[in-house]
Amino acid sequence: MNDGDMQPAEACERAYIGLGSNIGDRERFLTEAVRLLQEHLLIRVTGQSSLYETDPVGNTDQGPFLNMAIEVTTTLSPEQLLEQLMETERQLGRVRDIRWGPRTIDLDMLMYGDVRRQLPELTLPHPRMHERAFVLIPLIEVLELHHQPQAAPLRAFLERAEGKEGVTLWKKMQ
Repeated sequence: MNDGDMQPAEACERAYIGLGSNIGDRERFLTEAVRLLQEHLLIRVTGQSSLYETDPVGNTDQGPFLNMAIEVTTTLSPEQLLEQLMETERQLGRVRDIRWGPRTIDLDMLMYGDVRRQLPELTLPHPRMHERAFVLIPLIEVLELHHQPQAAPLRAFLERAEGKEGVTLWKKMQ
């Protein structure tokens, strides 16, 4: 191998993504989203939570969701990762016509390393994740897989979060 073949090692960041679906074969949409992300050359899925069935929040006149969280490592920037999440949603038929409405798949970047951003298209950490049991329960589960320190403070938010009774284990993934 010559020096021209060497690729510089890029630092990987750990990011956490919340996934949800409440149209059609919900489990298949979640599984397909994880598979599509894993197939990306610069994204590795390194952990995933169990699946949780959750009551809808916001627009409650719709079917229940399946929710989960995954941990990925990536060399993509937060903006590039967001673009890949949106592309994955498009590939799985996501239509954005009703805010908080029914959807085949919803992918939300919850955290990206220690990055804090407030842009029109991306706020990190996710601005409402601390209020939502359907996000916190799977996120804490995936954080605890690798003993991440962020799990402890999020548990305190979960104690105060509304809607815990509307989140039930649907399928254990580990």
